[in-house]
Amino acid sequence: MKNFKSAMLAVAALGALLSVGGTALAQSGERIAVFTKNQTNPYFQAVRLGADSAAKQMNVRLTHYVPTKPDSIPEQMSQVEDVIVKKPDAIVFIPVDYKAMVPGVQKINAAKIPVVNVTDKSEAGEFVAFVGASDYDLGLETAKHLFKSMGGKGNVVVLEGVKGSLTNVDRVRGMQDAAKGYPGIKIVASQPANYQRLQALQTYPQIEGVFAANDAMAAGAIEALDGANRKALVVGINGTKEAVDAIKAGKMLATGDYNGFLQGCIGTMTAIRQLRKMPISTSVVFPATVVDKSNYQSIDIPIETRSCPKWEDVVKK
Repeated sequence: MKNFKSAMLAVAALGALLSVGGTALAQSGERIAVFTKNQTNPYFQAVRLGADSAAKQMNVRLTHYVPTKPDSIPEQMSQVEDVIVKKPDAIVFIPVDYKAMVPGVQKINAAKIPVVNVTDKSEAGEFVAFVGASDYDLGLETAKHLFKSMGGKGNVVVLEGVKGSLTNVDRVRGMQDAAKGYPGIKIVASQPANYQRLQALQTYPQIEGVFAANDAMAAGAIEALDGANRKALVVGINGTKEAVDAIKAGKMLATGDYNGFLQGCIGTMTAIRQLRKMPISTSVVFPATVVDKSNYQSIDIPIETRSCPKWEDVVKK
């Protein structure tokens, strides 16, 4: 347990922290507010960097709103109240909870501020567009890759994300549907990824695979397996740097690329283009891509050095 807790502390420390409401860029132009879920998950750091790159390219001023307490509904609601008072020209919004933040979205709508929904699709509210990826498809394709690599048989532990979150529900549902095509695969445990997940390793002496609903949990699972001197094929989702590094090191089988940087780019570009009366797409859903040792080179580029692609190269008419 000590090794596991240490691993989780290391995972939680990943990603540069951003101050709540800190101005990312001091450009002259439209003012865009970007809401993300937390300061610790590398995925949301990638989204913020993508938004920063788009803001720099399109000459706008951008402000980040990030809860100091991970995924805090009250804190994000308070930030919504603050942004309404400041009234930016547009908002790029990832709700910390797709249901609980609907009243916040409705307040933004009432304030007549255009809002682009990114990553987690809000249950209700009026949006200029949705930009994201299919969590179901990512869960499905990443799980298929795991099960095929296991030879279609063996025990699998599933590390779920936050119970009730749409991202987690869809990714796990995709994994479950993938398992239907592999009768030799047995899901021996499926539970939220908290400290109790080590119990799965203790309860089941034979585990061939681990499906983690995100890369941070996959990294924690790898550390836990190493600490227990156990071996299993591990997959995660999000396509983060830590996942790519683990794939290169031979510790992780694969990751489903959620491409937070691109979502930050296109979500922010959509908001700006809408303000400038330029053509947009009201729904941009990126295809599911599984990254492993055969193709990791495509995303093995420091996020801090990336630039947003041209709109026309990503969003087709």
